[in-house]
Amino acid sequence: MNENLQRKHEIVEEVRERFLASKIVILAEYRGVDVSGMTELRRSARELNVYVRIVKNTLARRAVENTGYECLKDQFLGPLAIALSDDPVVVAKLMHEFSKSNDALKIQTGAMNGEILSPEELKVLATLPSRDELLAKLVGTMSAPLQNLVGTLSQIPASMIRVLSAVRDSRSE
Repeated sequence: MNENLQRKHEIVEEVRERFLASKIVILAEYRGVDVSGMTELRRSARELNVYVRIVKNTLARRAVENTGYECLKDQFLGPLAIALSDDPVVVAKLMHEFSKSNDALKIQTGAMNGEILSPEELKVLATLPSRDELLAKLVGTMSAPLQNLVGTLSQIPASMIRVLSAVRDSRSE
């Protein structure tokens, strides 16, 4: 097998593994995005643990075969960047924020749970709080009753001490 064909097989396998491991895929047209813009997008994606890759459409079509994203097979048209992640909100926010600051990047479509998502649905997904924010809210909600209980229980001895102090002061007078 020649080296070029071997390299293409490696790319297809790498991208297929990423498709299998991710919970969401977003396809965005990058025509007009300069090199510094793509570098910035990749740097931001790396920090958020999002995989961004530009692959030839024919290789991408092969990579989605026998994955949960086979519904995207016909969507690989034109110059597309593929963004994948296990956290749907993080990747949607990243791509949405980058497309707002860089008009050349246009979110085309996405897929989650085997269903195609429109750009509008991805925008709604991007406005949701992240997993970490939701966990913080959950912890806050769960800890509030406990904090109230602790406050109430600490008031009982404090009230008793105030009563005893008042009785002591009244007897000393």
